[in-house]
Amino acid sequence: MATKKVAKVAKKSASKKSSAKKSSSKKKSTRKYSPAAGKSVEREMKAMKQGKLESGRSGRKVTSRKQAIAIGLSEARKAGAKVPKKKE
Repeated sequence: MATKKVAKVAKKSASKKSSAKKSSSKKKSTRKYSPAAGKSVEREMKAMKQGKLESGRSGRKVTSRKQAIAIGLSEARKAGAKVPKKKE
């Protein structure tokens, strides 16, 4: 009786292992942002930290990190770098 229980437990654990292997074989995704886009964002972040980054329309100094990233990505888009489309 005890050996039958052990055999059932062994079968259950074997089936769990095989399902774990299936989930690990996922398709690799490609880069969403090109290295050129990263350089552009890096340049804008540096300008913001130095206090030299200004917004386009009003000319005010940019203090928000998110705004600096948005400006960098926008410039990368204009230059033709691989950047996803803006969400509206």
